[in-house]
Amino acid sequence: MPKACYIHIPFCVSKCKYCSFVSFNKLELITGYVYSLLKEINENYKGEMLDTLYFGGGTPSLIPIELLKKIVNKFGLAQNAEVTIELNPDDGALDYIKGLRDIGFNRLSIGSQTFDDELLKLTGRRHNSNQILETVQNAKKAGFDNISLDLIYGLPTQTVDGIKTDLCKFLELDIQHISTYGLKIEGGSYWGEHNPKNVPNDDVQADMYERINEILKNAGFARYEVSNFAKQGFESRHNLTYWNNEEYYGFGVSAHGYVDGVRYSNYCTIEDYMNNPTKHEYGRILSEQEKLEEEIFLGFRKSEGINTKKILDKFGVDFEGKYNSILEKYSDYIIKTQEGFAFNLKGTMLSNEILPEFLEC
Repeated sequence: MPKACYIHIPFCVSKCKYCSFVSFNKLELITGYVYSLLKEINENYKGEMLDTLYFGGGTPSLIPIELLKKIVNKFGLAQNAEVTIELNPDDGALDYIKGLRDIGFNRLSIGSQTFDDELLKLTGRRHNSNQILETVQNAKKAGFDNISLDLIYGLPTQTVDGIKTDLCKFLELDIQHISTYGLKIEGGSYWGEHNPKNVPNDDVQADMYERINEILKNAGFARYEVSNFAKQGFESRHNLTYWNNEEYYGFGVSAHGYVDGVRYSNYCTIEDYMNNPTKHEYGRILSEQEKLEEEIFLGFRKSEGINTKKILDKFGVDFEGKYNSILEKYSDYIIKTQEGFAFNLKGTMLSNEILPEFLEC
């Protein structure tokens, strides 16, 4: 039974050069899109009390408060539900953030990326570093005490020292959560078609990731997943739904969901979605082997790793026995925990090379 829900808002004023996400500069469709979204929710949401609700994008903060309220009000929310919206710093006016708080949002994920104004321009971001500061200040004035900032590392011309400078500024803001993303140049993005110059190589990105871990650990943040760091008690409960391999709703164009053992995805163009908001484009029932593999892949993303008792209870699989040869082969990177196994920091950095071997058993 799903206890989490993701809402995709696909609108952007302009597309950042690194972005390959599904988003559209068709702001005139916002109202129509929201009503299509409401139709999809009416058709597919079964009334469960949700523990988490997450609005991502695109740029959810382009949606007027009254339209956001219509969506939020469609769901039953547990008393302590985590309700998150992604917010761009150029949408961080105090009145708007107060409006978000008034309609039930209690967590903000702010798309800051860096405090380096030159890098913000280079990546095509529409905000500057002062707007990040103002947005965080406004969020606190509005009563938010669960605030996350994004940091991208590996940008063109970026250095390890530059990452340190960024993190020092992040920490000065007294926030609770930081998400870090290594730059990946993918097809469908501007940089995927126009190769940028002076991109840090893999070794430099690895140095950046190690420095991020060091600085944030010393500042009282724990890395609880490959890319995410939080003060105690402020881990993203919504994203943990994914990494714990639990079911969730996904509503909106290109959204993915996992309900009743079925992985599904919605139409990827806004026109197709608005013409067919109640139908998924694709859906497939996972086999038991696929469920096991997802349990392993997603579990190893977490710093606490996988729980072998849960795997035994769910799948009847003795994890240590089945995968003993892999565990021995990578004993320098996989550590035994009280509940099972986890990657150490070096293992996390090599996880893309190690994890596929679990598919071959």
